[in-house]
Amino acid sequence: MKVELENVKPKDIERRSFEIITEQLGRELPKELAPIIKRCIHTSADFDYAENLCFSQGVVPKALAALKKGACIVTDTQMAKAGINKAALEKYGGEVYCFMSDEDVAEAAKQNGTTRAVACMDKAAALDKPLIFAIGNAPTALIRLYELISEKKLRPELVIGVPVGFVNVVQSKELIMQADAPYIVARGRKGGSNIAACICNALLYYEK
Repeated sequence: MKVELENVKPKDIERRSFEIITEQLGRELPKELAPIIKRCIHTSADFDYAENLCFSQGVVPKALAALKKGACIVTDTQMAKAGINKAALEKYGGEVYCFMSDEDVAEAAKQNGTTRAVACMDKAAALDKPLIFAIGNAPTALIRLYELISEKKLRPELVIGVPVGFVNVVQSKELIMQADAPYIVARGRKGGSNIAACICNALLYYEK
């Protein structure tokens, strides 16, 4: 079988990828949401994100404003933390946090009989900073965020809810969409740390 390769220069690979995504979608996406949806497809090669990404009303301008005023990002995995463009975030004065490996988090989880992800959300709630949460792995983190928001102990600038898996994943996403906070959620079982990071980056790279 003859294999024909596209002659694309390294610097043009991402641009060409987005062109292919646009062509294969076969329809126009809402202009405000398109950069985020397309970057999720680019990261995963999964066109289902054109259907399963859910956005609260006006979430994109709210998220962009939060980043520009120095909001920090809290993730539930070191993988998501590694994937977020920290240099782009630092230009606005923000930082990325992941508390999963912290000793005090491990101890709190053990004492309270919870997951580390829950203890991470409690630790983050004590930060006196505007916060964006990017959850790509632990549904228990989303559930705890819902509780903290409902109890008026936390007011996130944005919740990115994209954990992947089977146990309480779908339910936790539906729950966070009922919380009083802006959200971007991948409805259903799909998601992951790479999707959490790429949504953060889509916002950091966003061009109006």
